[in-house]
Amino acid sequence: MKRAITMTLLAAILLFPVAAWTTGGQAPEDEQFFHANQAYKEGRYLEALEGYTTLLQAGFKNGHLYYNMGNAHFRLNRLGPAILNYERARLYIPRDADLNFNLNYARDRVQDRVPESRGPVGSALFWLDALNLVELFWAFVVMNGLFWGILIVRLISKTEWTYYLTVILLILWAIAGASFGLKWYQAGTDARAVVLENEINVRAGPDAGNTALFKLHAGTIVQLERLEDGWGLIRVSENKRGWVENGGVEAVRR
Repeated sequence: MKRAITMTLLAAILLFPVAAWTTGGQAPEDEQFFHANQAYKEGRYLEALEGYTTLLQAGFKNGHLYYNMGNAHFRLNRLGPAILNYERARLYIPRDADLNFNLNYARDRVQDRVPESRGPVGSALFWLDALNLVELFWAFVVMNGLFWGILIVRLISKTEWTYYLTVILLILWAIAGASFGLKWYQAGTDARAVVLENEINVRAGPDAGNTALFKLHAGTIVQLERLEDGWGLIRVSENKRGWVENGGVEAVRR
């Protein structure tokens, strides 16, 4: 009886992460997507963007849609919106070779150079950039299932191989959990924004009459700290920040 209760509790722990994570989705309007892609192939980029925007407004979002939008903006020489949509696409399909090639090509055309800092933890967990949040969640679910599964087996049969396998799976479970947790934290604190206009003035305060401290150009990635009365406070580096009018930059995460 005691063993049955233990196994029931362990099964509940195993299934908990699945119940705690829910995602919503809406199937794409295939015809709209097809016509937008066809317009892009025929060089009607504005029409293609209208089709893609309609899909976004209908709630359809995925990496390929954002990637196509980035390509359309790039064809129209809109460097800022192109990089913005490429960065949004990377949230869904970070390992896509075409996306990464186009994004790097677009980045090479950005006038302002702002180094990205991953931090010591991000550098240690180097695989985070290659996996999206959903993939890391399911990796954690799988490791969670394997760990609790072998733990149940060990309760029944305390052999040497189950001991070593339990230790190995415990380490992998901890790594998967830490990776998912850090990715979740990064997603929640991601304040990146992209400069959309060819050139914007960064001012000392949230008013057009304030001193222009410096200029930024299309495609530059900054940190958007807060919005206030039609203005946004951005940070380029530790000692370089200021205010820009809304519309000059747009957040990567929507």
